[in-house]
Amino acid sequence: MAFLPLPVYLEQPGAAENINNYVTVQNGNKSKKGKFMLVYVEVLKATPISYLWSFTQKHVDRVSQGEMTGGSTDEDFNRIQDYYMKDAVNSAKYVALKKTGYNVSQKYVGIYVMSVMDNSDFKDKLRVGDIVTAVNGKHYNNAAGYQNALAKLDEGQKVKITYQRGKKKDIVTGKTIKLPGTKRVGMGITLANRSEVKTKKKISANMENIGGPSAGLMLSLQMYSELSKNNILKGRNIAGTGTIDADGKVGDIGGIDKKVISADKAHAKIFFAPDNPVSAAEKKVNPKAMSNYEEAKKTAKEINTDMKIVPVKSFDDALKYLEK
Repeated sequence: MAFLPLPVYLEQPGAAENINNYVTVQNGNKSKKGKFMLVYVEVLKATPISYLWSFTQKHVDRVSQGEMTGGSTDEDFNRIQDYYMKDAVNSAKYVALKKTGYNVSQKYVGIYVMSVMDNSDFKDKLRVGDIVTAVNGKHYNNAAGYQNALAKLDEGQKVKITYQRGKKKDIVTGKTIKLPGTKRVGMGITLANRSEVKTKKKISANMENIGGPSAGLMLSLQMYSELSKNNILKGRNIAGTGTIDADGKVGDIGGIDKKVISADKAHAKIFFAPDNPVSAAEKKVNPKAMSNYEEAKKTAKEINTDMKIVPVKSFDDALKYLEK
C-alpha cells in the first residue's frame, strides 16, 4: 500500500542538461566553449510515502491529477505537451534563423485539436493531436478563419472536416453544436494554430520525453549560437527558461523556483528568467503573486547561490546581455 500510486503528482527540482545534446543544426558550430542548459521540473506520481515526504520539502509541490491533466487522459495530456514542445522548437528555429539573416518563413498548416467536448458530434471522429486542414473543402490561414466559417453555419448543420493524423489524411462529417456560454456555433473542439518553418537550413531538435513550451528561449539561444559567428557563450554555463514566440517575446512558465535550484546544482553562472509584470487581475486573486523573475530572485537568495539571475522580456534582451 505504501508504494501504490495516488491520484496526485509531485513537482520537484529536476536537472539541467546541455541543449547541445538535443539540437542538430546543419553545419552548426558546436566548438564554442561553454553550454546552454535546458532546465526542467521533474514530475512524479506520488505514493503515500512520497506524499508525506513532500510536506518536509519547501520546493516540492503537490498537484492533483485533475489540475495536472485538465481532465484529459494521460495519452491526450502527453499529446498536448508534445504539441507545446514542437511549437517551441518551431518558434525557436524561426527566431534564430531570422536573427542570423537566413531566408525563413512560416507556413500555416491548420488547427491542432487540443480537446474534443463530450457533446461534440466529432467526439469519436477527431482526437487530440489531429490537425484540421479544411472545413467544407476550404483551407483558412489561421484558427480565427475556421472559427468564423463555422460560426456562420446553423446549429445542427452538417460540416465536412478534412484532417491529418500523423501522415494519414482523411475526411469526417458531423453536425455543428451551440458552444456553451456563447451564442456561437462550432464543432465543440478546443484548438491551437499549427505552423511549420520553411527554410533551406536544416535544424532539428530531438526532445525525447521532454514536453511543454518552457524550453523555447534556451532552444533559440542554442540555435543562434550554432548559426552565428558571434560567440555569445564565452566559456560560460548558461541556464534559463521561458516560452518564445515568433516575434522573440519571452513568456512566463511554472516551477521557476525548482529550475533555479536545478541550474545551481549544475553549476550554471547565469540564469535567464521571464520578467513580465503580474496582472492586476492576478494580484487581486493572489496579492502575494510574483513575476517569474521575482520568484527566481527570491529562490536564489534562499539557496545562497552566486548564479546571476537575469530578467528578460525577449530574445533580444538575452542576446544583448550575453554580448556585453
